[in-house]
Order: sequence, then C-alpha cells, then structure tokens
Amino acid sequence: MSARRLGVAFTPMETRRDIIIATALRAEQLGYEVFSLAEGWAYDATLLLTEIALRTSRISLLPGVLSVWSRTPAALAMSAATLNEISGGRTILGLGASSRALTEGLHDIAFEQPAQQLRNVAGEVRAILAGDRVRINPSRQTRALKLGLAAAPDLPIWIAATGKLTTRVVADHADGWYPLFLTQQRLRDQAAEIQHLRSDRPPITIATGPFAVADPNPQAARNVVASCLAWYICAMGDGYAELIADQGYGDAVQAIRTANPRPSPTHSVVPPEADPALDALTAYGTPTQLRKKLDAWSTDVDVQMIVLPAGIPWETIETTIEAAAG
Repeated sequence: MSARRLGVAFTPMETRRDIIIATALRAEQLGYEVFSLAEGWAYDATLLLTEIALRTSRISLLPGVLSVWSRTPAALAMSAATLNEISGGRTILGLGASSRALTEGLHDIAFEQPAQQLRNVAGEVRAILAGDRVRINPSRQTRALKLGLAAAPDLPIWIAATGKLTTRVVADHADGWYPLFLTQQRLRDQAAEIQHLRSDRPPITIATGPFAVADPNPQAARNVVASCLAWYICAMGDGYAELIADQGYGDAVQAIRTANPRPSPTHSVVPPEADPALDALTAYGTPTQLRKKLDAWSTDVDVQMIVLPAGIPWETIETTIEAAAG
C-alpha cells in the first residue's frame, strides 16, 4: 500500500473494455484512491463506471471528464447522482469544456464561449444536485422540475481547466482541479491563483500528473509516452499544442509536428530536440526511475494521477501502477 494519495486515469482513446475494468480492480487492490475514465467519442464513461462500481467497494469513480456540451445540466446531475447511489457514495463528477473538434464533430453543437458554458453548466449541476429545481427559460409555459432522487449536495465536482477563464470557473464552482499537460511550475502558479480567488473557502483538491509508463527497458517506456504526447500535439486539435507551446515549448511543439506528418496514437515520435517538453510532461523509465520521477510531482498535488497512454499491454499497465504505488 502507498502512503500517498493515488489515482489512475485512462484517456478517451483507450477502448479495451476488459483492460479498463481490470485496471480499476487492480488499482483498488493496490490502494489507489481514484479511478478516472475519460469520455470522448467511444464509451459512455458513466455506464462503464457503473459496471466497475458493481465490482469494487472502495475506490472513487471519476468520469474524467464529461463534456459540458454532451448532456444538459439535468442529465449530468442525474447521471452523477445515479452512479453515486450505485457506488455507495464513491462518485466524483468530472466536468470540462471539451474541444471544438469533439463538440462540433460529434455533438453537432457550436463551440462558442466554452468558459461561459462551463461556468453555467457547473453552477447549474451543483444546484440540481443540492435539490434545487432546474433553471428553465422563463418563456416556457411549464413548471420547472427537480431530480426525483435524494439530494447529493456533497458530491464532489472536479473541473478540468488550464486557461485563464476556465480556471476562474474552477475557483468558483469546483471541489477539485483536474488539469492535464501543465508543467510543475505552471501548476504551482495556477494553483496559487485559484486559491487566491477562493479567498476564505476550503482549499481545492489538486489532482493531476503526467502520462506515465514503467518498463524494464527505459527506451520502450520513452517510446510509449512520446507517442502519446505527439498524438495529442498533432492530432487532438490546436488546444493542447498551444497550451504546451505557451509554457515555453514552442520549438518542441514545432519539432514534434514536423516529425509526425501522419501522427498515430501508438507510433508517433518525439525527436531528441523536443526532449525537454517530453521530460516536463511525462514520466517514464524502469519502475525505480518512474517512482523517482513521480516523487518530484508529489509536493504539488493532493492526488497523484497516473495517466496511462492508450493501447499499452496489460503487463505494462500493471508494472506502471505497481511501480507508482511502491
């Protein structure tokens, strides 16, 4: 068992249902606190987490994250409250502004004012979970409803955010902050700003960490995290590339894009000149090397998230989460 608070997370590119479930079960055995499953264009995260809830007893379950464009506030609250009841109170609701590619390409909704959408939906979901009636357009000739379930005002809401406007939403509406692709220095700076904005409210839970892989062959581990990083930079819209470039790695982003004219989630590369970005945003190596790299993150987070690249063999997943747990 690990003394540190640990979580394990899958990206939306992971579509092996058996592997996802096996990882959640093993993480609970190892003492992990949180299991996070992202939702993109494949699995409904809340349904798969329900299956996991029925096979676990302790680990917290985080749909990490649900797009605020993918469901109405009432549907988000209903899903969270239902999963919370099934899991015996182990649900954390993850919300995020998503991306233009996913919002418009999958949901056919205009991606406009994402920070405002995040603010509106997060506030409304919290009110509905607390037992309030849904806010409806005053022009409608109908009575606003509320959920027909017991109120769950204490159900935690974690928000994924990295921009200036969206981190203000974190300060105002979140119990936890769940960012991705921040360097440790940017993480410290934004965490301080969020807490300043919260004034006298309780400190927010910071849950984040790098893409992580442990392998007896450190070069093999590097190749996996490098491919994952390159895929996000080259194939997941401009948001991640701009975020990483804004943290001082513009040359690395350009080098990675040049090296991957046809990016693949499992066969992309990070050229040597981009290693500073790779080392700042991922953790890899032998089990001992991985644990040492994760130790450097532990002082900046409350829950150390181990983010697993998609498609890696079960043996590598098990080696990685065991190494992180010590």
